[in-house]
Amino acid sequence: MSTGAIIAIVVVVVVVLVLAGLAARAAAARRRDARRNEARELREQARHRTIDAEGSRAAADEQAAQARRSEAEAEELAAKARKDRALAERESIAAERHSEEARSRHDEARQVDPDLSDDGQEEALAIDRD
Repeated sequence: MSTGAIIAIVVVVVVVLVLAGLAARAAAARRRDARRNEARELREQARHRTIDAEGSRAAADEQAAQARRSEAEAEELAAKARKDRALAERESIAAERHSEEARSRHDEARQVDPDLSDDGQEEALAIDRD
């Protein structure tokens, strides 16, 4: 083989190697660009999910606050109901005591009054009519 042929083969091999190197660099650059694009899309998705999560968290916080307000209102109403029940019971006891005192006074009056009989039937009928 002649020197010119060997030089030509070496030049062709060098050119092929340079072209292969350039092709490899271009392929690597395309892969990097593709990975950059994928990373950009993943970041965008993550940002949207973060926004969605913050919105959901805010809605949950709002619902929790509303629930706490409702519980406080219910506790307040329950306390008022207990107070009203105690007051009604107190008034019922007082009314019963007044009724007993009234009966006692009627009994005393019947014992003192010479015009009424001792059995109290007439007076009971009069009280029932009232």
